[in-house]
Amino acid sequence: MFRNHRILSTVGSAVAVSALLLTSACGGSDDKSSDGSTKTSSAKKDAKLAAMVPAALSKDGKIVVATDPSYAPMEYVDADGETVVGVDPDLGEALGKVLGVKFVFEKSTFDAIIPGLSSGKYELGMSSFTDTLEREKVVDFVTYFKAGTDLMVPTGNPAKLASDDNSLCGKSVGAEKGTIQADSDIPARSKKCEAAGEKALDSKVYPDQNAVNLALSTGRIDAALADSGVAGYMAKQSGGKFETVGEPYSTAPYGIAVPKDSGDMTKALQGAIQSLIDDGTYADVLKKWASEGGAIETAEINAATS
Repeated sequence: MFRNHRILSTVGSAVAVSALLLTSACGGSDDKSSDGSTKTSSAKKDAKLAAMVPAALSKDGKIVVATDPSYAPMEYVDADGETVVGVDPDLGEALGKVLGVKFVFEKSTFDAIIPGLSSGKYELGMSSFTDTLEREKVVDFVTYFKAGTDLMVPTGNPAKLASDDNSLCGKSVGAEKGTIQADSDIPARSKKCEAAGEKALDSKVYPDQNAVNLALSTGRIDAALADSGVAGYMAKQSGGKFETVGEPYSTAPYGIAVPKDSGDMTKALQGAIQSLIDDGTYADVLKKWASEGGAIETAEINAATS
């Protein structure tokens, strides 16, 4: 991910804001089957692809998938305070059907997922990861979505900020720890500001996207940077507290992160994602979460260009 995705003695206020931001108009009872499970359309097991899943991963019938559930609508915690829902969990459920193994999502902080894959704590990472050349040095990626970066500001944009000029110079700008926005975008913008004789951005990095949203909604930061689609969704769910301005930039693919020593797992995932694209399951999931704008037509392995 470009990514992604409490504070205060007023825990009640934090919970209230989080609930406001994460209440989804997309995930109602119409999205569930009669037994309460999420609909994944016509997804069916593909014996050839299932056979490509390494025995070490399939022997217990499940694959542990790490995710940071603070990035609605891609992945977030439902109203019950426990269940992880969103685009990624739904696609994971469908991928599991195709590959004949259950995808079990386990909560993590975003910046701990890739180290967790390298140490063997997790078997896959599915958390709105942007596929980058730097990350490909550590893990492989199988692409399944695309997104850029959006600028979020208080509603009305009182400071007249924009993402395509130097108006952010000297402003406090928030982003989630471990994301492209925090690690690359904000530092690059600061250098540009200083080269122009202006103040660097006051970078505010938070442990997850919920904390970024809270900081923006309570005025502790002037603006926030997050993935497009996600930022737009959060703005809509903010109760009028903030909005996105300008156009998304630096669009790149999201990928499922796979440890380098996973045999044919990348090929199995690539084939499974393509199967979901071809049979319409993929489109159904994106439509459910109003995320059609991030759709891709072809799944690829390690498709980063920067």
